[in-house]
Amino acid sequence: MKTPVIGITLDSEPPGGYSNLPWYALRENYADAVAEAGGLPFLLPHRVDLAALTVATIDGLVIAGGDFDVDPALFGASERHATVRLKESRTDFELAAGRAALAADMPVLGICGGQQLLHVALGGTLIQHIADEVEGALAHEQPNPRNEPSHEVRVVEGTLLHAITGTDVLAVNSAHHQAAKDVPARAVVNARSPDGVIEGIEAPDRRFCIGVQWHPEYMINEADERLFAAFVDACRRD
Repeated sequence: MKTPVIGITLDSEPPGGYSNLPWYALRENYADAVAEAGGLPFLLPHRVDLAALTVATIDGLVIAGGDFDVDPALFGASERHATVRLKESRTDFELAAGRAALAADMPVLGICGGQQLLHVALGGTLIQHIADEVEGALAHEQPNPRNEPSHEVRVVEGTLLHAITGTDVLAVNSAHHQAAKDVPARAVVNARSPDGVIEGIEAPDRRFCIGVQWHPEYMINEADERLFAAFVDACRRD
């Protein structure tokens, strides 16, 4: 059984800082989490014209997080909240690759913003700014370091996430101001925070399709390790 090749979407930045030309970026712990789970990390540039070929080349897709938002127009919103920050080329590629992976029944893991992107790909809509739409909302953009937990989530029994983690409650980190707003026909909610915000989704009709709002690549608990292990295992081909 060969080592599965796991595509990980990159972030992108304009000129400045690292380079005088536009550049890609990815935290090391994304690649490390995939490698430690037994996969071969493969980083994916934002070429929409190569999205289909990209998906045909890899065995699994990780849609990573980032400091940006999905364009509200993509889920039918007529207005854009003032806090929304776009990276159109990244979103265009992730949607194309995500939809191709779903159509091919390829394992997909969406993380934070990647969970939101996956939710939209499955036909869902998003809360554009939690603080304005959720009464009594927790601090979903935690002030403490990302390698520490921020709040708990309750994992829904009967879901794949529950079977993987083996627990009803998880302590997670949190770095987002948006969240899934509804439950499209193709998805089920697998985790919620105490304020009711959707913290995880999955598509039961796919071989492995899970999105989580936290960042399991920081490996702050055993459940994070189990999630990556289960994902990479689902990507293995004989």
